[in-house]
Amino acid sequence: MLKNITLSAEEELIKKARQKAQKQRTTLNASFREWLKQFVNTGTGGSEYESLMKSLHYAQPGKKFMREEFNER
Repeated sequence: MLKNITLSAEEELIKKARQKAQKQRTTLNASFREWLKQFVNTGTGGSEYESLMKSLHYAQPGKKFMREEFNER
């Protein structure tokens, strides 16, 4: 379900944003919804990475590898 919100911005900024959206063959409303999705999801990758690293704390190589060992097939 979509909910309406009210935002305020400079008139000229809104005009330019509408023109840009029109050039991209979309609407300002659709562009804002896409931005909002990205805004909400920004930063979650870092916490996911940290969780993964914590869950893998037990994995230790146990020794240092030599260049020749890396290149073995």
